[in-house]
Amino acid sequence: MGLPVDTILRGDCLEALKTIPDKSVDLVFADPPYNLQLGGDLLRPDNSKVDAVDDDWDRFESFETYDAFTRAWTKECRRVLKDDGALWVIGSYHNIFRCGVALQDLGFWILNDIVWRKSNPMPNFKGTRFTNAHETLIWASKSRGGRRYTFNYDAMKMANDELQMRSDWTFALCTGDERLKDETGTKAHPTQKPEALLHRVIMASTRPGDIILDPFFGTGTTGAVARRTGRRFIGIERDEGYAAIAEARIAKVIPATAEELLVTGSRRSEPRVPFGSLVEAGLLQAGDLLYDPKGRHAARVRPDGSLVVGELSGSIHKMGAMVQSAPACNGWTYWHFKTDKGLAPIDVLRAKVRAQLPV
Repeated sequence: MGLPVDTILRGDCLEALKTIPDKSVDLVFADPPYNLQLGGDLLRPDNSKVDAVDDDWDRFESFETYDAFTRAWTKECRRVLKDDGALWVIGSYHNIFRCGVALQDLGFWILNDIVWRKSNPMPNFKGTRFTNAHETLIWASKSRGGRRYTFNYDAMKMANDELQMRSDWTFALCTGDERLKDETGTKAHPTQKPEALLHRVIMASTRPGDIILDPFFGTGTTGAVARRTGRRFIGIERDEGYAAIAEARIAKVIPATAEELLVTGSRRSEPRVPFGSLVEAGLLQAGDLLYDPKGRHAARVRPDGSLVVGELSGSIHKMGAMVQSAPACNGWTYWHFKTDKGLAPIDVLRAKVRAQLPV
């Protein structure tokens, strides 16, 4: 059987997972049943009923039954993941710790736990506990010593105003026009996730064209965001009503163009250019002076690509650290050369050398 990309597989997730070939998907995003263990209806102070999760798909006889189910679907997901693939699972305090144990027991390597802080959480109407204002996501690679997983670090940093993206994310619950409703105006699905949350997950850990598997597809948030961002998806959903809503929803999504999908690339993936290459290319000459950003320190370029400060010499990084009395230094951004418009970092010259390298 070929890989059923951009398709919703109807039926039980365990049976559907068995039809997917080994090592065929790049990412799994799983939003499994939370096993909420609700003890009766949840009422507001005015005695109106809260639309909570009380569907049959969230009911399990015991923790042992839930654990067996969790181990079964995570085992199948590990089988279908490529060696450089990864998995995300989201849950509440009812189930996320049990999911974490199952993942670790199977050999997954946990990379981060992400706290989704809800900016508009449902109040705790009984006043017996803290307001439950977050959910937890676990991000795990297939194994500790396996091939390198995808992480678009620089793109995430750019999305966060050039600051490292933290592991606490604030998004509102799915409301307004994004919240899907049925013919009666009732929520189509009780736990529909906001597209903003899936957008960050997908942009952080996949590349355009990657295949994302969602074994608990629901109303298709993963598929909608995947299509919009140039990824492929495989959804599994046993509820025909949810599957139909998801199919119609995804059909309305307009995919981005290849140009629109470009994001900030990682410098780690760029070809290495030693400082000596700048001298070899004639962009700098032996004897040229380099300066720190404020012009307080100067270093002379030598023909072998080292720098001289006083009687000491070394690499651009070593000499940058030395003049600052710092433990380390990125010489590419610290040292500057003179231009008609003032000082410019030598990283500008490195970019010129890289531009001439074969792709």
